[in-house]
Amino acid sequence: MKKRIALISTGGTIEKSYDEMQGVLQNKYSNLDVMLATLNLGGVEIVRVPLMNKDSLDMTPEDHVLIAQTVGSMAAAHDGVLVVHGTDRLAVTGEKIVEMLGTPRVPVVLTGAMQPYVMRTSDAMQNLTEALLAVQVAQPGVYVAMHNRLLRFPGVVKDPRRGTFVRKDELRRPQ
Repeated sequence: MKKRIALISTGGTIEKSYDEMQGVLQNKYSNLDVMLATLNLGGVEIVRVPLMNKDSLDMTPEDHVLIAQTVGSMAAAHDGVLVVHGTDRLAVTGEKIVEMLGTPRVPVVLTGAMQPYVMRTSDAMQNLTEALLAVQVAQPGVYVAMHNRLLRFPGVVKDPRRGTFVRKDELRRPQ
């Protein structure tokens, strides 16, 4: 029996592409379809939900609420929900989902990338693959899956010094 996974895309670094005319990375189109096409996803049906395509630094409180509401409606009809999100405000969205939904009936996994998919040193494919596995095997709850870790909200933050997500109590103090 195939698992139905809703994949909500919101933008972020993982989705950035290079604009040769302007010489900048920006959120113009989605890289997710290209990434998903390279994976062997037997046993999984991905239902794409292109919600927005923003750098998370540009997200408003209303955007976080919209993402949480969309997660709630997708969780009611799917076996899991994966949210692709910018890392700068990913923790804000994770906390908002917990605040608004409590513990959803299915796993909700947020992921992103520190480097855009289009860059050779990107962590995008690893994080997407880990999140796709996590959303199938984790217990109901809200998580972030990145860099070989699965952390449950609440209490997850981005550690800019390490370039990954950690539990709040793991944050290194400045030296």
